[in-house]
Amino acid sequence: MREIYTFLFVKGGLVMVPIVLGSVAALALFLERCWVLRRERVSPRSLATRVRELAKEGKLAEAEALCRGSESALANVLRHTLREAGQPRAEIKETVNEVGRREVARLEAHVELLGTIAAAEPLLGLLGTVTGLIGAFRAVESLAAKGVGVNPGALASGIWEALITTAAGLIIGIPAYAAYRYLQGRIDSAAVELEEEALELARLVARREPAPAVVEPPAGVEPPAGQA
Repeated sequence: MREIYTFLFVKGGLVMVPIVLGSVAALALFLERCWVLRRERVSPRSLATRVRELAKEGKLAEAEALCRGSESALANVLRHTLREAGQPRAEIKETVNEVGRREVARLEAHVELLGTIAAAEPLLGLLGTVTGLIGAFRAVESLAAKGVGVNPGALASGIWEALITTAAGLIIGIPAYAAYRYLQGRIDSAAVELEEEALELARLVARREPAPAVVEPPAGVEPPAGQA
C-alpha cells in the first residue's frame, strides 16, 4: 500500500490527487446509474402488457392502481396516460411527451457529470505532464546556475510526474468515456420504449373521433366534375 501511495502521489505529484478523486467519482456515478437503469426500475416487461389488457376490458381504475403499485418510469408514464382517457389522441400524446421528458431527465441525472469527468481526466493528465516538465527544467536550470553538471537523477522526479499523470489521465478517461456512452445508449433506448408503450396505450383509451359523414347526391343529380 505504501508503495502505491509513493508511486502515485509522491512521484506523480499533486495533480494525481484530482485524477484519483475523479476516478472514484466516475466509478460511483456509473454504478449508481446502472442500478437506476435496471429494467424493473425503468420498464418492467409485464407491466405494459397487463395495463393494455385491463384498458381493453375497460378496467381503467384497476389499470391505474396497478401503475401506482410500481415505482418504475414506465408506470408513471402509463398512469398519466390513463388519467387522460377519453381525450383526443393528440392531447394525450402531448401529456405523454411532457411526462416522458421528465422521466428521461430523471434517468439522465448525473450522467453528464460522468461525461465531464471523462473529458477532464486526460486534461488533468496533460496538466501533470506540463508541471512535471517544468519541474525537470527548473532542476536543470538550478544545477546549471551552480555550475554543476546535469545529473539524470535530479530530472527523474519531473519525468516521473510527467509520465505518470499522462498515463493515469488516459487510463481513467478512456473507460469513463466508454461508460458515459454506454449509459447514454441505455437511456436513449429506454426513452424510445417508454414513448412506444405510452402511445400504444393512448391509442386504446383515446376518444374515438366520428368519421365524417358522406353525403350522397340526390337521385338523378350528377355529382360535380372530379367527384364522380
